[in-house]
Amino acid sequence: MEFSYEDKVLIKNLYLIKGYGARKLMSDFPEKNWKNSSLSKLLKKLRDMGTVERKKGSGRHKTARTAQNVSTVEELAMSQENQPNTHRSVREISRETGIWQSSMFRIVHNDLGLKYLKRRHAQELTELNQANRLQCAKLLLKMYPDDQVNFIRFTDEKIFTAAAPKYPQNDRLYVPVTTKKKQVAAERLLRIRPMFSQYVMVSVGISKQLR
Repeated sequence: MEFSYEDKVLIKNLYLIKGYGARKLMSDFPEKNWKNSSLSKLLKKLRDMGTVERKKGSGRHKTARTAQNVSTVEELAMSQENQPNTHRSVREISRETGIWQSSMFRIVHNDLGLKYLKRRHAQELTELNQANRLQCAKLLLKMYPDDQVNFIRFTDEKIFTAAAPKYPQNDRLYVPVTTKKKQVAAERLLRIRPMFSQYVMVSVGISKQLR
């Protein structure tokens, strides 16, 4: 079992100052749920090495999160300069490099300190679109004098349905493995919904005078 830093300090002080052994530590701190074998191993390490800290260089060596792999993942995960949308997804990089996806997430989040931002859909505006919009805006300004601008209102409507959307992939029913589908009541397998769901329409208007 793993000991926290505070537990290691407590065990070390009680062993050195009061000579506590594994059984004494377990009886005095039952809420810690320490194991006799783990305590004995830690105390042996303290006697042999004089410390309870992990030996530098010990443990399993990194095989996936090497400096070379981290550099490769950084190059593939980030869009190249002046070349947007040239990055790869975690799954694509995993397939290309042969690195497990779990290791990929650790490299991206822990080693590189990156985070993902959700991309949104937007209307593509060409230079011609921008020129036409600017021309229409200027025409609108000429159509209405300054004393009428305050009375121009922009309105929009939005329909909100009362029934929340359901995703079939996430709407599951768990039963024992020995249960057949025909043995389950129909009302448990069917999600009933009305032909026309109740809804409410919200309309909003905005102007220079009313914001």
